[in-house]
Amino acid sequence: MHAVPESTQDTTGQVLDSITAGAVEYVPGAQYAGVLLVDQKKNFDTLAPTDPLMNEADRIQKETGEGPCLQAAWDHHTVLVNDIGSDDRFPAFSARVLEETPLRSSLSFKLFTDKGTIGALNVFSEETDVFGDESLEVGLLFATHAALALRAARQQQHFQSALASRDVIGQAKGMIMYRFRIDAVAAFALLRRLSQDTNTPLAKVAEKLIERELAEPAEAGNGSPS
Repeated sequence: MHAVPESTQDTTGQVLDSITAGAVEYVPGAQYAGVLLVDQKKNFDTLAPTDPLMNEADRIQKETGEGPCLQAAWDHHTVLVNDIGSDDRFPAFSARVLEETPLRSSLSFKLFTDKGTIGALNVFSEETDVFGDESLEVGLLFATHAALALRAARQQQHFQSALASRDVIGQAKGMIMYRFRIDAVAAFALLRRLSQDTNTPLAKVAEKLIERELAEPAEAGNGSPS
């Protein structure tokens, strides 16, 4: 119910698109870039990929459960793979990448770990040994911008969700006030008691009440017979 507004999603997507495009243009050695997000349920989301190869790399990491992007997101701030063919840290991932893609080296930057969701900015190349100190420095700048953009989007999502919950609770409170002819304090107390008695979040109680009242408008408007 409390989805991120499309304008927020569009703006964040545009920012991330410019970040990954900039990473390809300015990070020495980079040919491809993308942002990987993984949540607690192991859902993988590839954002702003500059090429379908980034989706392929993330798919392989999901299927093998290993890879430089995952390690960067979970454990380290940066993970450099100079040669996927000779690197022995991710054997299953490396074998699949060599067989299924032209990617041969990578550089991954941790973005954040927030409420069970991890993120990494990843750049890849079809050549080996192309990422040096300047690649690390420039890539870190783009990773910082990506992290800020994603955090801003999450904060906006939380803010919009809080506003929506407040509006729903206010609407339900108004319905209770009208139906039972009680004041705002008593109506809120009734909502809170229902929430506690049913062990249901206050906003959910309000949503159910509104749905029930709107489904039976005639009954909701009837008062006690005089």
